[in-house]
Amino acid sequence: MKTKTLRKNKVNVVTLGCAKNIFDSEVMMAQLKANNFDVEHESSEKDSEIVIINTCGFIDNAKEESINTILAWADEKKRGNVDKLYVTGCLSERYKPELEKDIPEVNSFFGTRELPRLLKTLKADYKHELVGERLLTTPAHFAYFKISEGCDRPCSFCAIPLMRGGHVSTPIEQLVANAKSLAAKGTKELILIAQDLTYYGLDLYKDRKLPELLRQLSDVEGIDWIRLQYAYPSGFPLEVLDVMKERSNICNYLDMPLQHATTNMLKAMRRGITREKTDALIATIREKIPDIALRTTLIAGYPGETKEDFEETLEWVEKTKFDRLGVFTYSHEENTHAYNSKDDVPMRTKKKRADAIMEVQSHISYENNQKKVGQKLKVLIDRIEGDSYIGRTEYDSPEVDNEVIIDKSKAYLRVGDFAEVVIDSAEHYDLYATPL
Repeated sequence: MKTKTLRKNKVNVVTLGCAKNIFDSEVMMAQLKANNFDVEHESSEKDSEIVIINTCGFIDNAKEESINTILAWADEKKRGNVDKLYVTGCLSERYKPELEKDIPEVNSFFGTRELPRLLKTLKADYKHELVGERLLTTPAHFAYFKISEGCDRPCSFCAIPLMRGGHVSTPIEQLVANAKSLAAKGTKELILIAQDLTYYGLDLYKDRKLPELLRQLSDVEGIDWIRLQYAYPSGFPLEVLDVMKERSNICNYLDMPLQHATTNMLKAMRRGITREKTDALIATIREKIPDIALRTTLIAGYPGETKEDFEETLEWVEKTKFDRLGVFTYSHEENTHAYNSKDDVPMRTKKKRADAIMEVQSHISYENNQKKVGQKLKVLIDRIEGDSYIGRTEYDSPEVDNEVIIDKSKAYLRVGDFAEVVIDSAEHYDLYATPL
């Protein structure tokens, strides 16, 4: 029974998971708007006739969140607060038969590359002339910028190729056109994302073309910052560092998930690299770009990880001193290579090891931030919270890294503008600054 009047042709898009899903939702929303749908992202008003949930299926926690979200909206549909409910994205790609059986309230499920079919179900056309167009869900001054889809890497723990397919690069000329379109609408920062940035171009050009792509993107007028996320260490194209050094609008920032420190674990994970080669790569990166902020991600509790493996990793984190670091507890994913191994590290131990690594990283982050006190830095203002402006330096990506907090009473600043500030004080993950 309907409890309220639903707005016909209004769509509420709900996005879960990583920045790549945000990108996909933005593309979907642009297509819907071009077909005269009234589109909102995660609307607080429950008056949409249609809800589309873009799901994540990466690890257990993400899958649980996605399922709980679908169930919550299925309940809203039962109450008459939604007329049609659709599910897309990674979880839907991976578990469609099971989901169709268990959650019949959903009108239809779609995979990660089925946007045209989803639109057709809504009696909408896929507008080919809109390729590259998006309705940004982020503040207009920054945008996630996906340069390729899928992955060809053989990592043993990862289910991404099952959900996203093989690696497919977007042509350079199309990406440059997309960047120009974003810049014309006020976007100042491009955050380059992919399952693996460093693989870019191998399928199209038979060569790693990330350096050339960076050069062309950095020439786009209006783009002040270009940030690199999700670079793979094995086969890393060192020419990227040369481009980073020569182009002032490419941030001295690199997100490179390394996953583990010990050679035997890296081998088990099928990462194609050793501890020694990893250390050599980090040394080369820091030698070429001394001012770089390095972010990495590690996995705690992979099958067969011994106490000695963990202790070596802990010592390595303390010694290497990454600027930014995150940890996942290992998730035993069916149909991956690692699923053939026994998930023999108890969850309690996984969490304990992850917490210990983050405790070490917290001290490193605090020490690094204290060194910034008194420095003059360029900050991009992201938002206003209460009596403060919240911004970021070139060494920080949205959502996951440090933030710069500025007292609103000390200056008039606008969201989306850059400001020169001096750092007055610092905590573990926050900097406090005064505008110059």
